[in-house]
Amino acid sequence: MTEALPHEEASEARSYWFDDADSAVELLSATRRFRSADHEMRRRMSTSMDMNTTDLSALRFVIAHEQSDAPVTPLRLAQHLQITGASTSKLLDRLTASGHLERAPHPHDRRSRIVVATAHAHSQVRDRLSGMHEQMLEIARAVPAPARQAATDFLLAMAEHLETEAPPRELTPREG
Repeated sequence: MTEALPHEEASEARSYWFDDADSAVELLSATRRFRSADHEMRRRMSTSMDMNTTDLSALRFVIAHEQSDAPVTPLRLAQHLQITGASTSKLLDRLTASGHLERAPHPHDRRSRIVVATAHAHSQVRDRLSGMHEQMLEIARAVPAPARQAATDFLLAMAEHLETEAPPRELTPREG
């Protein structure tokens, strides 16, 4: 059996869930294709940086929050990644050993520690992602200005829906 191409997967998903091919269904199919491409890009990036996807997510979270008034503590990182404290300790040990993260004293609470990205981590992330981010900005700028708010509203509404969607009911075995 040959593997489906991303655009073929979107068509197959559309035919499974929806009977018609109106523009709203096409928008949902394009969103699924984007999510799949984003997932695959993150997998490739983690591989190229010789780390797993959870480690990469941790690194991205730390970098994204470095300038905030709420520095990233190991507990906050564990909550964000939805992993245990023990798993967080192992993750931090790996990323500290690889030179991507450092544990540092908390700037406001001397009893606590925070996690910060190293210059090496920033260099690797910029080296691998700056070109891609520039191209993404160009693609976003190509969206006509009057349509940008509608696109933004759509994406934020989809994100909110996915963030608050209840987990599906458990599957039950077939009777009989």
